[in-house]
Amino acid sequence: MVIDRVIEEVLSNLDKNTTRAASNHIKKLVEDGFYKEKEMLPTEYELAKHFNLSRQEIRDVIHILEEEKVLLRRPGVGIFVNAKPILSSGIEQLGSVTEMIIQAGKQPGVQYISAEMVEPTDQDRKRFEPLELEELAQIERIRTADGEPVVYCIDRVDYRLVPLDMIHSHESIFQALKSYANKDIDYAVAHIEPIGYHERISPLLHCEPDQALLLLRQMHYTKDNEPVLYSANFFRADVFSFYVLRKRLT
Repeated sequence: MVIDRVIEEVLSNLDKNTTRAASNHIKKLVEDGFYKEKEMLPTEYELAKHFNLSRQEIRDVIHILEEEKVLLRRPGVGIFVNAKPILSSGIEQLGSVTEMIIQAGKQPGVQYISAEMVEPTDQDRKRFEPLELEELAQIERIRTADGEPVVYCIDRVDYRLVPLDMIHSHESIFQALKSYANKDIDYAVAHIEPIGYHERISPLLHCEPDQALLLLRQMHYTKDNEPVLYSANFFRADVFSFYVLRKRLT
């Protein structure tokens, strides 16, 4: 692959013996938009040749940029510019997916997959204790940001709180619970885990075969500690990032 004249001009001022300098210049090209998100870079051989580095040195450069989440290596395919998450949220901040998308300056949308009554599992009964469950209303949806699918949501709520048709008429189940059942979500117990490619969900979210998902499981409660909603949300890892504010105990 022939390196464009713009790269040649940048490289003319490069300290060709410094892997850090090479990584900084590649990063600059990415930041300036010369290499676009998800675009494949030249091969290791071509990069090494144009930076006047050895193959091991260019591997070190690529490793640095992988560590910094600038580049992504897909084994057997090539080296790509990593997509930057566009939605970032502190996991200690509780909000609906709709609210998260709006806060990121995106237009929220929803695609309904299914809505049905389901028999509670043993795990469901433990989650919703001390409530005596009969049936759960389950709804599966794809949440979109500016029309792009970004989250696959599976929500379960006691059918006596919010009927299926009421849930279907609200983009936010938080709002449905508040308007129909007068239940305000106050806090949630959350577990987050990275998972690999999901055979059914990943294609619906337009994920690449090697693209990870972030699974956020949450049990939601009112301020009176009443369990009202269980959610399993599959977030695209290239779109969402979560962080936690940690403080030392004194």
